[in-house]
Amino acid sequence: MKLTGRPHPFALFRVSSPSSPGGEGISQEEPNYFLAWLQAARPATLPAAFVPVVVGTAAAPGHGTLRPWSFLAALVAALLIQIGTNFANDLFDFQKGADTTERLGPRRISQSGLVTLHQVALATYFTFGLAVLVGLYLVAVSGWSILVVGILSILCGVAYTGGPWPLGYHGLGDVFVFLFFGLVAVVGSAFVQTNTITPLAIAAAVPVGFLVTAILVVNNLRDIDTDHAAGKRTLAVRIGRSATRGQYAALLMVSYLVPLGLWWLGWLGGMFWLPWLTLPLAASLIRTVGRADDGPSLNQALKRTGQLHLLFGVLFAVSMVF
Repeated sequence: MKLTGRPHPFALFRVSSPSSPGGEGISQEEPNYFLAWLQAARPATLPAAFVPVVVGTAAAPGHGTLRPWSFLAALVAALLIQIGTNFANDLFDFQKGADTTERLGPRRISQSGLVTLHQVALATYFTFGLAVLVGLYLVAVSGWSILVVGILSILCGVAYTGGPWPLGYHGLGDVFVFLFFGLVAVVGSAFVQTNTITPLAIAAAVPVGFLVTAILVVNNLRDIDTDHAAGKRTLAVRIGRSATRGQYAALLMVSYLVPLGLWWLGWLGGMFWLPWLTLPLAASLIRTVGRADDGPSLNQALKRTGQLHLLFGVLFAVSMVF
């Protein structure tokens, strides 16, 4: 079959047809390295780094004294740590046999063979290094405690799938995600604004952490068979499909109770209900995850859970400002 036409700029492979000495075109596939690295960064996961910074900044007392450069530095550092963690997970999951041709999720850069494992490792070090450089500004503004938080975040990002005792392989991934993408990220983002830790920031971290954990839960539910075969004992592998679906529903439902509780305590104003505008999406996702077994359905649920996390987080931040 002859392939003609201009290739799509985001095709994983580009088709080229160099002329042979006889004048006939030979169809070849050339890897699209730009798309490969873009996929390795996993753009769909980046709201998990964006939302905690926005919510934490909104939870900081004294909204009229916003430190814009601290907000920007915290956001860039969080995004870089997220991307670096994605690179590290890509590398270590492939090395440990968790990413194979049998997995139901998107193709990974290490698994595809488009780049070498050495290149993925270098990209991981480089991205984390940039995060440290950006974080030095926050250290100058808010003290050495921020450096400790940043280093711990990077170490746990690597230890999630790497090292002698990877967290994700021992059922601790859910705890790690809640702590670092919820509690640490939200409270830390509030701290760099005012150099104080408030009860509101701690409470605001709960729904943010629960919803980002829900993203991981869908991912682990989808990969439960391949993870089990690879010896990756995620929480989903340990408790089974039914309990994992229940965990997902509980994470979403509790998240919607937090704004109500904060309003009852007097910590939120009359706009506390704004995050509830996303309730129809949450209800639809609970139904989908509750019955889906195939990869495409769970991949779609994974994407939409990320969207829910983003929408809920932005509306939650707005409710704290107004």
